[in-house]
Order: sequence, then structure tokens, then C-alpha cells
Amino acid sequence: MESTFSSPAEAALQRQAGAAGLLTPPEDLDRVYELERVAGFVRDLRCRRVALQFPDQLLGDAGAVAARLEGTTGSKMFILGDTAYGSCCVDVLGAEQAGAQALVHFGPACLSPPARPLPVAFVLGQRSVHLELCVKAFEAQNPDPKVPVVLLSEPGCAHALEALATLLRPRYLDLLVSSPALPLPVGSCRPAPEPLERFGRRFPLAPGRCLEEYGAFYVGGSEASADLDLDPDLSRLLLGWAPGQPFFTCCPDTGRTQDEGVRARRLRARRHYLVERARDAHVVGLLAGTLGVARHREALAHLRNLAQAAGKRSYVLALGRPTPPKLANFPEVDVFVLLACPLGALAPQPSGGFFRPVLAPCELEAACNPAWPPSGLAPHLTHYADLLPGSPFHVPLPPPDSELWDTPDVSLITGELRPPPAWKPSDDPGCSALTLRPQLELAESSPAALFLSSRSWQGLEPRLGQTPVTGAVSGRRGIAIAYEDEGSS
Repeated sequence: MESTFSSPAEAALQRQAGAAGLLTPPEDLDRVYELERVAGFVRDLRCRRVALQFPDQLLGDAGAVAARLEGTTGSKMFILGDTAYGSCCVDVLGAEQAGAQALVHFGPACLSPPARPLPVAFVLGQRSVHLELCVKAFEAQNPDPKVPVVLLSEPGCAHALEALATLLRPRYLDLLVSSPALPLPVGSCRPAPEPLERFGRRFPLAPGRCLEEYGAFYVGGSEASADLDLDPDLSRLLLGWAPGQPFFTCCPDTGRTQDEGVRARRLRARRHYLVERARDAHVVGLLAGTLGVARHREALAHLRNLAQAAGKRSYVLALGRPTPPKLANFPEVDVFVLLACPLGALAPQPSGGFFRPVLAPCELEAACNPAWPPSGLAPHLTHYADLLPGSPFHVPLPPPDSELWDTPDVSLITGELRPPPAWKPSDDPGCSALTLRPQLELAESSPAALFLSSRSWQGLEPRLGQTPVTGAVSGRRGIAIAYEDEGSS
């Protein structure tokens, strides 16, 4: 009976961890990890202690890479094998704990500016790209040589974009090549005019041109994994790209192309649904998804002010990487907002899924700020820094006496009329004075506290001094599906 409806109990105890990933051959380490460039970076800064950050899939090569760099530079190398949040962000906190003077980040990176000044070098990798197949695919999807197109790629294929553009420029007149927005070396001057930086990339636009005029040709991905949710970098490009422009992806190995218009519309529809869920929510959980990206404290205060202005309760939760079991401990929260880097905020959800939706900061902005443009007109911003003052996309909250706060709104999910906020933001952002209430009026202190008080089970009762002292006895052994004293039936 046990084997019919479930696996045997011994299988859970004898299960072994999966095999480690394939290691890079020793003769290819210098090329794959660009050790010569990394060694030059360490020698130029004269660092004696350097932190090396690897994602999980590259940890097998970490020891060999660190040993070679120590032998080449004479500096002490520290391997950062685990991060509290996403591996795409620079772990400046871990580097500071090791006393490192610089950090080298290997693998895909979100290229978000770190919260603290620390010299950082990025090694994005160099995936092989079949240029001839990509050229044929580009020509098949762009028969008009006068149409403006931007060449994009995943981080590992960025090294081949300029070579691909060299083969295309004799025919195509308006071709723009993007490049990763890597930090400039210390002491270097920024080029004039300064290129546009968006989506973790630089776009050298000509004067008078804007990015919304260009279509996109993205080199990256593979035919084996066609699920869009597996690539948050491509997701943020599809969400933020101009809806009226074409967007094609090309596999660098086979040259197979795909029109991403349908998947982009599906992504935008999902985001519009999340905005509606945020508008219906009464309690918002703000998940601190990063401590190493610049301006995260300012962004957290901005999100709390948004929820407060819309009459919603907000709670800040520091849980590390969010998982369904962690968030299930807060059933009173209606929606969660993950404050993380652009790739972390769009990272795929676990297979089990969360019992409450997890939003990006842009969705909460669209739900709580009545001055935010309607859907279809407002850009989808993947980085929370674009929502803060000083950004060209920042939209300040309307004044308390604005009619926008009283505009009637109907929920597209429940079909009910949403009431206006119970109170509006104060003119003085630092004011915390309490509002006078009439006598004999019941004030609700917290929806979470009210929910906990209504639970039938509220935890163990202390009963100090009322429980007799007894000796410890042996308990059951085994797992819940089959304890040792239950037999094999």
C-alpha cells in the first residue's frame, strides 16, 4: 500500500544530492574566466585581499580559479560561495566581512550599482556565437535595410555583438549596438555625449533619437529552454521595450529566431493583473530583497509612503530569498512587494508557487499613485531607482487636496467599487501626529493583530510553575510516514 500511493520511507533517508556540474578543463580556465584581465585589475589596484563571487553553477571551478589568481598576483583570494539574496548582485557585505579591498564577480550580473564604494570587476563569460547563422536570421527578420534596429544579447554573448554588427553594417544603415553597462575604470572620463543607460546596458544614441524608435534583435537563449520565466533578463527587456516595436530573439548556436510579441503581451497582461491585486489589497508586505544595491533604504521608505498614502497597512519583512514556506507564515498579508535588483524582482517563482502574489516595485507604484499614467502609456520600470526622485520617470504623489484621490475606481477582479483612501498624506512628511477620533469609536490598531486574535490556535500556553517536572524519555524514531515502532504494514 505504501509503495502504491507514495515512495518508500527508506527512499527519503537514502536519497543523495545531485551530481556536481561539469568542471571546466584546466587548459580553458584562462579563456573562460578571463584570468589575464582579472589579474591586471588586481595588480592595477595593488590589492592584497580580493573576494571572488561565484554563482552556484560555477562553484566547481572556484578553487582552481582562486589558486591561479593567487599564484599570478600574489594576493589573497576569498571565495564567496553563498549570498543572502540573488547571485547576480555584488555581495559587498560578504566582501567587507572578509576584509577584501576589491571584488571580482563571475557569471550573469544585473550590473546594479553597489550600495558601498568597492572596486568591482565583472566576468560575464564568453559563449560561442555562430555569426553566419545570426546574420542570416537577422536578414530574414529585417528585410528593410532602413528600419532602425538595436542589437541586444544575453551577458555571455555580448562579446560577439560588435563582430555581428560589422557584418551587417554594409547593408543596414540604422543599426545600434548595445553594450553591458560595466562600471568605468577608476580615473577614466565618461564619453561625450554620454550614452543612454537602461536595462543594464548602454545605448549610444545619436542626438535627437530615442530608444522607442528602434526594434530589437536579441542574441541569446537556447532551444532546449523555451520557457520565458527562466530568463529574467529577457523578461525585463520585453516588459520595458516599446510595445509597438518588433522584438526578435535568436539562438546563438542554431540561428533559430522567434517573434516575442505574443510572450511580451502575456507578460504585460500578467503585470496588469498584479496591479489590480495591489489596488484591492489592504495589507502589503515589503520584502527586503537586497542590502547591497544602492538606494535600497530610500526605495523602501518610498514604498512605505506609497502604501500609507493609499490607505494600506505595510510591514517590512527581511527573510533573505523569498520562498513559499517562508511567506506562508504571514497569511494576513494580501500582496508582497519584492524590493530587489531588476533580475531579482523578475526571478521565476518556485514550482509550488506563492499563496499570495509577489509584485515588483513598479506594480505598487502604479496601484497606489493616482498620478501614475494609465496602463499602456506608462513605461514598465524594472529598477526601483527609476521610481525615486531625481529619475526622469519619477512621478510625485499628488497633494492631499487633489481630486485624483477621490476619483472613483472599480476593481477589475471583484467588480466592486473601491472606496477612496481613508486618509491622505500629510503636507509635512515628518509629521507623525495622531488624528483625533470621536469618543466611543473603536479604532483598529492592526489588521494583523486582529487576525491573530481571531485564530483558534495561538501557540503554546506558558503555564509557568504549573507543569510537574518529569524525567526525559525516548521518543519515536523515523519519519512521519513510517515510524520504527509501527512495523511494515
